[in-house]
Amino acid sequence: MTRRVLLDTDTAGDDTQAVLLAALAESIDLEALTIVAGNVPFEHEVENAKHTLELADATDDVPVYEGARTPLVKEIEHATHVHGEAGLGGDLIADTEIPSADGYAVDTIVETLRESPGEVTLVCIGPLTNVALALRREPDLDELADEIWVMGGAVGTFGNDTPAAEFNFWVDPDAAKVVLRECDVTLVDWGLCVRDGTFDADTLAHLDDGDTPYADFFAEISKRAREMNRERTGEAVATQPDLLTAACMLHPELVTDAEELYVDVDEREGMTRGYSLVDVHGITDGEPRTRVVREIDADLFERIASDMLHHGDPERSL
Repeated sequence: MTRRVLLDTDTAGDDTQAVLLAALAESIDLEALTIVAGNVPFEHEVENAKHTLELADATDDVPVYEGARTPLVKEIEHATHVHGEAGLGGDLIADTEIPSADGYAVDTIVETLRESPGEVTLVCIGPLTNVALALRREPDLDELADEIWVMGGAVGTFGNDTPAAEFNFWVDPDAAKVVLRECDVTLVDWGLCVRDGTFDADTLAHLDDGDTPYADFFAEISKRAREMNRERTGEAVATQPDLLTAACMLHPELVTDAEELYVDVDEREGMTRGYSLVDVHGITDGEPRTRVVREIDADLFERIASDMLHHGDPERSL
């Protein structure tokens, strides 16, 4: 059965791997990419998305819609120190000359879900600005979507942007708060990605060994992250949060443990901006409507990544 997907992204290197998976998987009908302000300057995000689709030979089938260029309330701040100024690791600068689709990404999300209620899954791997704006235009967005998957937050762990917050929630905490309050979301958080979605040096060496443009691309976009992790921790590893989120959506058997919990986001400025409160013990009176993924099959995730990069088929082993 083919799953129809809208992928909302702030396309830097790690996002490209989720785009690649969605574009290459035969059981996914990737209807569009919608771009949101986040990782790097907006124009680079748009070009990075198109470059990845070009690599997957999917530019004729998957339109790219430009969306919100700033968060709802906060000033935009990028993560170019992590991804490089252009977002693909520092050396590669995408320049496709492929035109963006006519229309606004937020309208595309609303119109697609209205036209096919219950049939389209929304996968969000950047800040949630586009989705929050879509909710303003269509309050029944949650009911219209088949599922909503979100990469964001840091459940019971340090963030990757500040000690309190993961980047996507920190960039637009107001949007994250709205989406988690009004939608039934499956959440893939930073802590899970560090535990089960990080490729160690041996795995990376195996992935790099593939004689394909996909493997070469992965080696390029993850080079900067590997170097940063080697400097910080002594280990050249690479965490793949966006690929893990897309893979869990594609292959539900990847998720070995999940729990419905109440999740809220601190939208205030200060040390706890973007902090994700997760009520594990039911202390608050908040409604437990967020499905938090607690564990995944890390070996299967590595196989999926290997199949995608070595064979262009993320479903080859399944």
